[in-house]
Amino acid sequence: MNPALVCIPTYNERDNLEPITRAVLEADPRVDILVVDDNSPDGTGKLADELAAKEPRIRVLHREKKQGLGRAYLHAFRVALEAGYTYVIEMDADFSHDPRYLPTLLDTAMGGADLVLGSRYVSGGGTVNWGVGRKIISRGGSLYARSILGVGTRDLTGGFKCFHRRVLESIDLEAVKSTGYAFQIELTYRTLKKGFTVKEIPIVFEDRRVGQSKMSRKIFLEALTMVWKLRFSV
Repeated sequence: MNPALVCIPTYNERDNLEPITRAVLEADPRVDILVVDDNSPDGTGKLADELAAKEPRIRVLHREKKQGLGRAYLHAFRVALEAGYTYVIEMDADFSHDPRYLPTLLDTAMGGADLVLGSRYVSGGGTVNWGVGRKIISRGGSLYARSILGVGTRDLTGGFKCFHRRVLESIDLEAVKSTGYAFQIELTYRTLKKGFTVKEIPIVFEDRRVGQSKMSRKIFLEALTMVWKLRFSV
């Protein structure tokens, strides 16, 4: 078993799954992969099983139905902790999170950071193939959350991150209720409130190559309201 587990939630990601798992395994020999499939109707889960049968570094977690990104990650975290992994990495299946950053992400965590964020909004970071509207929503969302929560982390809504297991063991995961952007904000904020160190490394975020974005108005509005709940409850 390797020291790090890359958790990749999937829902209708059949076309992306084989390329992303291959790229992750090639990017860093220190990582294993957990595909977390929410009963994708396009056969993503079946393909994941086929890949795992051929590659011992891949394992699969099947869930009965789609329950949101946050629920999938929380389930994956429990699996990772029970299996004994020291580092747990969140990553999208659609190549918006480039596997080439995995070595730096993991090296920074192994260097002592409790949580490492792949950040679009620090020097050297950025986005590719985004329209003006999406840039405004993303940057504005991070600024909005930072202002209300009173934290200095630049990219609170980013979902490419590496936790040391001590963080996940200390956070009350059962109390985490949000999904989508709000889920990412909540985890980072709870990490900071526990006194853990958070380090941002620059990444360039590229819009998905294949398939449709899971972003929705509901997810965006949840993030707007959740930050106030976090401010006064955590």
